[in-house]
Amino acid sequence: MKKIQNCTFFLLLLTCFFPALAQHNAYHFHVNLNEAEGHTLPVSLLVPTISQDTISYFMPKIVPGTYSIYDFGRFLSDFEATDKEGQPLEVKRMNDNEWQIYNAKNLYKIRYIVEDTYHTRKGNKIFEPAGTNIEPGKNFIINQHGFFGYFEGMKRLPYTLEFVKPETFFGSTSLKRQDNDDAQKDIFTVENYNDLVDAPLMYCKPDTMVFEVGGAEILVSVYSPNSIVGAKFLGDKIRKTLEAQKNYLGGTLPIDNYAFILYLFRGRSGSGSYGALEHSYSSFYYLPEIPGEFLAQSVIEIAAHEFFHIVTPLNIHSEEIHYFDFNDPKMSKHLWLYEGVVEYFAHHMQVSEAMIELPEFLNTMKDKIIAASRYRQDLSFTEMSLGCLTEHKKQYNNVYDKGALIGLCLDLQLRISSKGERGLRDLIMELSEKYGKDKPFKDEELFDEIEAMTYPEIGEFFKKYVAGTEPLPIGELFEQIGIYYSATGKSPKVSFGNFEYDVTEEGIVVTDVSELDDFGKSLEMQVGDILTHLNKEKITPENISQILQKYHSQTREGDNIDLVVLRENKRGKYKKRKLRASAKMTRLIPKHGFKILDNATDEQKALRKAWLMQ
Repeated sequence: MKKIQNCTFFLLLLTCFFPALAQHNAYHFHVNLNEAEGHTLPVSLLVPTISQDTISYFMPKIVPGTYSIYDFGRFLSDFEATDKEGQPLEVKRMNDNEWQIYNAKNLYKIRYIVEDTYHTRKGNKIFEPAGTNIEPGKNFIINQHGFFGYFEGMKRLPYTLEFVKPETFFGSTSLKRQDNDDAQKDIFTVENYNDLVDAPLMYCKPDTMVFEVGGAEILVSVYSPNSIVGAKFLGDKIRKTLEAQKNYLGGTLPIDNYAFILYLFRGRSGSGSYGALEHSYSSFYYLPEIPGEFLAQSVIEIAAHEFFHIVTPLNIHSEEIHYFDFNDPKMSKHLWLYEGVVEYFAHHMQVSEAMIELPEFLNTMKDKIIAASRYRQDLSFTEMSLGCLTEHKKQYNNVYDKGALIGLCLDLQLRISSKGERGLRDLIMELSEKYGKDKPFKDEELFDEIEAMTYPEIGEFFKKYVAGTEPLPIGELFEQIGIYYSATGKSPKVSFGNFEYDVTEEGIVVTDVSELDDFGKSLEMQVGDILTHLNKEKITPENISQILQKYHSQTREGDNIDLVVLRENKRGKYKKRKLRASAKMTRLIPKHGFKILDNATDEQKALRKAWLMQ
């Protein structure tokens, strides 16, 4: 095979690249992007000193922030280990993510080939913001956990990464480059494996914008294959959002630098989804390449959420996250904090900083109430968090709905208990000072710690509504700030099948059919189906809202509904299929609604003003 024939030559080249390096307690990785073939790329490692006869090299089974088992070792092949003389050592692959190396005291180098996840046909598709892309001459997405691993018991050692890049490429990242004399070489150093996987890279022809907000240098980097959207356009939108977030957080940001890395794709994503993944000093976005005026609001909302992760879990997290086990993960029960509070802040910040009006914020909360009602009501949030990788996996997305509502109610309860003096933002900032990046809390102690820092009723709140299953007291809390909430009354709604989906340039991609209603079953919807037309109208990201609004407002029970879908056959080809079914009414859904009271008391108005931080 060509790859095998190139191995000896590759190892000789590696000797040339590291002529003066001696083995010591650090990892030295080398990647030459110019050596990519198809969607594969060789990786080599000059290993740290090994003091045992047998040792295992691991790739991650899971990485922080994904809450899914991905087994990144699946994408490695041609794994080889050699001593200083270039002689091979015995290697045994134990499972997807582990290679056991024998006579390891003599181990000097290892090398292997990485296949990217964006183009692979292997099962269990990886959510693209956590994946890897290898497109020679176009783009490289280096999510570090997809390229680099660690030796057993040696994750806390330093890492040095050396990338040789194409002449016109730039590497966008939050990592600081080391000075070197070669313009085509980037060298990065991090303290340990956790810090390594916390900093993605994107190499491509540069389209970047840099600005300063709250004492932090902000990089916005965009890869738009058809140059439809640029960094300047999206950067201006992000900058306005960050200015508001800076004010919301008290005028400064708890970071020195941050990178927004955006990859825009055409067509359908491999995973059927798109979105973003947060990191301590950066966030990576995988979004449809559509005109900027349609993309901007999604970028603003997603960026607002991801950026608030600089507070939690960066500065507030449990031991399970601080000492994250990439191959035998232990989950924390505090997803209400890591995702729910962040999602709430992303929306509360907008109304607090006058980016939106209060009725728009309340309408968003109404949507979250309705969405949260579709999940299990007899499952506590802490129990769901602990089981989000296994038995409660399908309940995970409730972190963005009920999780945000927990943040909302906790914020209101804090304002009420403190007579307006203190809110959730204040509590989170106090927790940041108490713990910080390098001091994790014990998972079982956080509720007691927060109660001790606040009020007895906050302890009761956690006991009833987060660790317990009692319905959140939304109406009771809003009443005390002069806003009436009602969940009474019900109305019918025409069904669209009750399947989960994402919208891409090609149409609506079906992602989950586990809870199809009768209408969805009559259409025989399948995961992976792409709905391209609804009643002869072509579906695009630009018109999807109008098409669905028209469908729900004009369709009557019994009407014939015509759909055109693209469905993958056994040979991996997508074939057009026409589906028809009679429209059905879905179950009656609650009429959730908010009304700002004109006759609110001065006390209610004062509490409302304090809650809005205005």
